[in-house]
Amino acid sequence: QMQVIESGGGLVQAGGSLRLSCVASGRILDYMTAAWFRQPPGKQRTFVASITWSAGATSYAASVKGRFTISKDNAKNTVYLQMNNLKPEDTAVYSCNIGGTTGQGTQVTVSS
Repeated sequence: QMQVIESGGGLVQAGGSLRLSCVASGRILDYMTAAWFRQPPGKQRTFVASITWSAGATSYAASVKGRFTISKDNAKNTVYLQMNNLKPEDTAVYSCNIGGTTGQGTQVTVSS
């Protein structure tokens, strides 16, 4: 059974950047989609970005479009989320879902 592990979170000042990684064990099939979600403190989990594994088609939440970039490395079974111009409201636990399997998440904290 597939497992996914996120990394790359941390504390950063507003305006800074972080790159999150999500590594999947097991084979990622061409029809699968990888997505990032986030859950701020005391709030519900929301969609951030997604990418299709075969074609690499991407989709973004309006709140991150133009600042965040999702990408993938098929050979490494890894999905990335490059986050630039971070804002305090981006503070959340970021989790990755690949083909229906979600990881434990990684904390991103943006200070003002």
